[in-house]
Amino acid sequence: MAPRLELAGRAATLAAAGTPFVWATVVRAERPTSAKPGDSALVLADGQVDGFVGGDCAESTVRAQALEVLATGEPRLVRITPSPDDPGASDDVVAVYNPCLSGGTLEIFLEPAVPLPVVAVFGHAPIATALLRAHRLFGQQVIRLEKPDDPLPAGARAVVVASHGNDEQPVLEAALRADLPYIGLVASRRRGPVVLNSLEVDERMRSRVRTPAGIDIGARTPPEVALSILAEIVAVLREPTLPRDDGPGPARDTTEVVRDPVCGMMVAPVDETPHIETPTGVVYFCGTGCRNAYLDNPLAYSQ
Repeated sequence: MAPRLELAGRAATLAAAGTPFVWATVVRAERPTSAKPGDSALVLADGQVDGFVGGDCAESTVRAQALEVLATGEPRLVRITPSPDDPGASDDVVAVYNPCLSGGTLEIFLEPAVPLPVVAVFGHAPIATALLRAHRLFGQQVIRLEKPDDPLPAGARAVVVASHGNDEQPVLEAALRADLPYIGLVASRRRGPVVLNSLEVDERMRSRVRTPAGIDIGARTPPEVALSILAEIVAVLREPTLPRDDGPGPARDTTEVVRDPVCGMMVAPVDETPHIETPTGVVYFCGTGCRNAYLDNPLAYSQ
């Protein structure tokens, strides 16, 4: 099977499992380069690169840039060049100076495949039914929780409880302990605070529950209320967030990079990046060449 077809099969498997990844494709190559237009790879959230988009240094740059793309969810065109004053750079292209390249330049398109966020809905009230009808309509997977002790589905970013007083507490407490960005309770302004006071969590956690759920659009019917809740979920999920340490994905809006002490390239500090343990911490490199140079003479690069 051709390499690209193999990658396509792997990409389909990852997408079906809800695993985020970036598809990296070489769209232009200026000689001399080992990669050619059409070469491609998948980059996973742990930094693993499956495929070929160039040698060690090019791959390291693609890894770091792909992790940023996963964090933002926005595709980008990256130009990897050995010239610090590259005339091909533009506002639409992220130019990366790569001193390790053998003289050529690569342009690589990075396209993120991030699973749709999951909105878990508990309850069988008309508003819950209206929410479920919006599955994939506004860019979310809307999934019903059948029982109050059902585990939250993978990829859950929001929980809406619309059960009219039935088993609200365990679902809300589970969502709060999972630290989901959005937790909404469909209840009146009078009943909502009573439910919150019954939760076995601290006041800070109680304050994270939005009740009545939804923004004020003058909604009257269940579909209108569902629309107001979905609008509030979109607004919350779009809010900037601090970096998280529980794995990559749309919740992160920044990605840490560190400098290779040998060549000066910025690389991603992940296990897949060449690195060594030192008494002062882990040192990361763009490739095995720089790692070997460091091992040959660590004092030369310790300043």
